[in-house]
Amino acid sequence: MFFNKSTQYSIIAALFLLSSCGDKKAQQMPAPPAVPVTIEAVQVMDAAYHDEYPATVTALDVVELRPQVSGFITGVHFSDGSRVRKGQLLYSIDTQLYEANYDQAVANLSVQEANLVKAQKDANRYHELAQNDAVAKQLVDNADAALEVAKKQVEASKANIKGVQTNVRYTKVYAPFDGAIGISLVKKGAAVTAGQTILNTVSTDNQLAVDFNVDQKDIYYFTNLIQKGKANNDSTFTLAFGGDVYPYTGKLLLMDRAVDPQTGTIKTRLAFPNPKNLLRSGMTGTVRVLSTSKKAVVIPYKAISEQLGEFFVYVPGDSSKVTQKRVQLGTSLGTKIIVKDGLKEGDKIIVEGIQNLREGAVFTTEIPAATPAKK
Repeated sequence: MFFNKSTQYSIIAALFLLSSCGDKKAQQMPAPPAVPVTIEAVQVMDAAYHDEYPATVTALDVVELRPQVSGFITGVHFSDGSRVRKGQLLYSIDTQLYEANYDQAVANLSVQEANLVKAQKDANRYHELAQNDAVAKQLVDNADAALEVAKKQVEASKANIKGVQTNVRYTKVYAPFDGAIGISLVKKGAAVTAGQTILNTVSTDNQLAVDFNVDQKDIYYFTNLIQKGKANNDSTFTLAFGGDVYPYTGKLLLMDRAVDPQTGTIKTRLAFPNPKNLLRSGMTGTVRVLSTSKKAVVIPYKAISEQLGEFFVYVPGDSSKVTQKRVQLGTSLGTKIIVKDGLKEGDKIIVEGIQNLREGAVFTTEIPAATPAKK
């Protein structure tokens, strides 16, 4: 398609006119209004707060009760879930077989002792004859050997009696220590196998352990607590279950042997008294470790904005424009939060109006006049 010269000039003129209009419209667009904000100076203060760690309650001593002899349960001598005392009878196993074995062992000892008496007499007689050269030396040696065998058989019979006596004692299962016993896993008349069948579990309950994992960077801090004698501080370690705080405080017992290479944490154990039996093994809660910080930088939490997992505050800059500044956050203190890095005393930050700000936005500290209501 071809245009004559006059048509081409008309098109160029029209395009120039449109471009001119666009430039005028762009020049006429107003700048965005200044965002009203509130500015505060950063201050420092002495802060007390709790570092929190997920924790699990566990017994300091736990024993699975297993029978040491096989047989049938003839008695259960406790109530499920009750407290037991050390040495208290818990289970009885049928003793008939083991008592019969004991009686047989005693009778066998009597036989062996009688054989020993006979062997001793034979040996004495042969030695008397040997003094008169009335018997061959071989017979004397045989009599001495028979006497030694009889002595060993008596010793073996006595050892056997001790073994069957032990089996008779093992037909009674006793509590190994003071504590709480669980629900019995066997009932009267049940058959049990030595070393295999689990009868029940007993655990200490007057004092329970609370285990939690500490990041390896905090090992130095907790080790210092132990070495400086602050592990028993009444207010350092508390335990919470949701919004409820356990009424007794704990003490630091130990830290595990090594850091777990997969998680980078180390298991730490506290001990809490349990006089009212409020704690039970297996409970989960939160360990609260009291910490204090001298001259901590504390700002309102509402001054923080988050972007892609990083935290920022807005600070006023030149020409009434704001600038974002990255900060490293610490522990929350109600409506405020500790800033570990990024701010210092005297720095100014914006605490109100940040939701309307972006990097380089213009701000004002003047409150805009109210718009008159339309009549």
